[in-house]
This record gives sequence, structure tokens and C-alpha cells, in this order.
Amino acid sequence: QQQLVESGGGLVQAGGSLRLSCAASGLPFTIYTMGWFRQSPGKEREFVAGIRWDGRMTYYADSVKDRFTISRDNAKNTMYLQMNSLKPEDTAVYYCAAPGRPLTTQVEPTPGYYHYWGQGTQVTVSS
Repeated sequence: QQQLVESGGGLVQAGGSLRLSCAASGLPFTIYTMGWFRQSPGKEREFVAGIRWDGRMTYYADSVKDRFTISRDNAKNTMYLQMNSLKPEDTAVYYCAAPGRPLTTQVEPTPGYYHYWGQGTQVTVSS
């Protein structure tokens, strides 16, 4: 059974940092492009960052560019999101996701493209 489990969320002051992790099991992680999304109350789920299966392509939403860094460790079947200079508007539930098929060459920012989702981890940034 395919499973994605996020961890690392929490409460942090504005300007602080957090690192999220996404541990994958039940799917060949090393050949799956992966993405991070977030959703806050009353808003649609939005793309944050994505990384191609080989780690050679990354893509960021404009709102997090230069503050967040996505990475992956294929030996550990784990993806990460290093979040620096956090702002109150970054407050949301963060989800990791994988598409329905492996070896996709592009990072897609559309939530509907992704088939597998984690349960989410809450990130709260206080002002």
C-alpha cells in the first residue's frame, strides 16, 4: 500500500525556520517526481515546490522562491522542504504528493495531477 507521511511541522515565529520531511513507502520513490502543497482555511490547495525523480529539476511557487528549498534523499525514500524566513502567510497544512505514474519529466504545479497524498502537517507562523 502506497503511503506518504509528513513530519516536522510546528509553531514558529516569523523569520524562523522549519524542515519538513515526507517519508514514502509502498511505491518506488526513486522514480517518482514529488511535490509539496499547502492549504490554509478557506483557500484552495496550492503548489509550493516540486522535485523531479532524479533530483535534477526543481520548481518553486513565486511566493516561496529564495526562502524554501526542496530536496530528496532517494536512499532514504524521503523528501524534504527546508523553510527559512517564514512569514505568517506561510501558515497552512503542508502536504506531500506523488503523481499517478513514475518517471514524469516535468514538475507539475496542479494538485489534480497528483494521485498519492500524505495526511499533512500543520505549520503555524506567528507574527
